[in-house]
Formats: sequence, structure tokens, C-alpha cells
Amino acid sequence: MNRLAGKIALITGAAQGLGEAMARRMAQEGARLVLTDINEAGVKAVAASIGDAAVACRHDVTSPDDWAAAIAFAEEKWGGFHVLVNNAGIAGGSTVEATDFDTWKRVHSIDLDSVFLGCKLSLPVMARTVRETGVRGSIINLSSIAGVIAAHNSAAYNSAKAAVRHLTKSVALHCAKQQYRITCNSIHPVFIDTPILDGITSALGREAGLAKLGRQIPLGAVGEPDDIAWAAVYLASDEAKMVTGHGLYVDGGISAM
Repeated sequence: MNRLAGKIALITGAAQGLGEAMARRMAQEGARLVLTDINEAGVKAVAASIGDAAVACRHDVTSPDDWAAAIAFAEEKWGGFHVLVNNAGIAGGSTVEATDFDTWKRVHSIDLDSVFLGCKLSLPVMARTVRETGVRGSIINLSSIAGVIAAHNSAAYNSAKAAVRHLTKSVALHCAKQQYRITCNSIHPVFIDTPILDGITSALGREAGLAKLGRQIPLGAVGEPDDIAWAAVYLASDEAKMVTGHGLYVDGGISAM
């Protein structure tokens, strides 16, 4: 408990799935939260269920204006923030030949451009918050094991998530050079039991679909949202103050194959 006491975190895509799980664990560990999502009703319901430690607003992560508004909202409510979790994202795409250009651009806009916007526009406020409070900061970018291991039918998703991995390294080195006391790391999940898998499991039925995905993983099962939430808590905490530019694989051993 209280591993994140004194820290304020802005988490995107927090209306469900990994974002919701990370929000609940970070609140449990003492953080105050700004939760954002394009699903305004959903994210406000999550914040209300957490209680006074969480506030929420609508946020299209592909919009620079929405980023500016979400950051201003965080400043108004909590005076700034120390932790940014760039979590919002989508699956999508197919083989390189079957992926149309609009799908390519949409996947990259949501999965990659949003991370660039989040890092770029949040850093001035984060650096000021860290400086004024003396509390270390952290940027956590949700990539995917698909950003490390490619598949024949995920051209756009593979590309976007691989770029998040390398952007993370650049941001980490920038923050270190500027002596911001802000780390930047990426998390690379394997299949996690969240709504993003619905498109994969619907054809076989939920249980059969999850079992089929689990057979691809050395540990024999898909992950749970808390597997990612605890990784995010660690990276946001001062336990990880010497960890930066790192990709944390939460993948059941699949990258070891």
C-alpha cells in the first residue's frame, strides 16, 4: 500500500480494460488520478466508483486540442501530474496487402500519434509538477509484444506498437538529458483478457477463444488486466527510479521462444 503516495497520474483509455485496472491499482497504492477516455460516461463511472481520489474527462487522444484540455483539467483539479500513462489504443489491420490506407492511418493515429502528443504536451507540466513537489515522475507507454514480435496479419498494429517502443527510448533519453527526474518506459503485454480480444474470440466463443490464444503462450494462458496494472504501479513508483528507456515484457514467455 501507498507505493504511489504523493503522486498524481493521468491515465488515458481508462473507461475499461487495462486503463481501468491500472487506475484501480494506482488508487489503491495512494495515487490521485485524472482518468480520460473518449467514452465520457464510462470513464466518469470508473472515477466515481474509485471515489474522491479520481476525476475524469472526455478525451480524444488523437486531438492536440483535447490533450491541451485534459492537461488543463489536471492542473485545475490537482495542480498538475507526475505520472502519464499512454494507454488508449485499438487493434486493427491485416496483412500489408489487405490493409487499406485509411485503416493504416487510423491505427497509427490512435496507437502512435497519441503517444507522441501525450509525451510532448504533458512534459512541460510534469516537469514543473516534479520540480515544485520534489516527487519523481514517470511516463508509461502501452506498447505490445506485437511491437517486438511481428505477425503476417497485423501490419499496421505491428508498425505502430514497434514505433511506440522506440519513441519511448527517445523520450527517456530526452528526459534524462534535461534532468527532469522523469523516467519513460514501455509495457509490452501479450494477449490480455480485455474487450480488445472480443474480435478474436467471438468466432469461437469466449472460453474456447481464450483457450486457443493461451495455447500460444509458454505459461499456457492469456494474461489478466492486473498483470499489467501491477507492472504499471512498479514503473510509476520510486522502486523503478533507475529504470528508464526499458521495455517491460509481460508476455508469459512468448518473447523467449
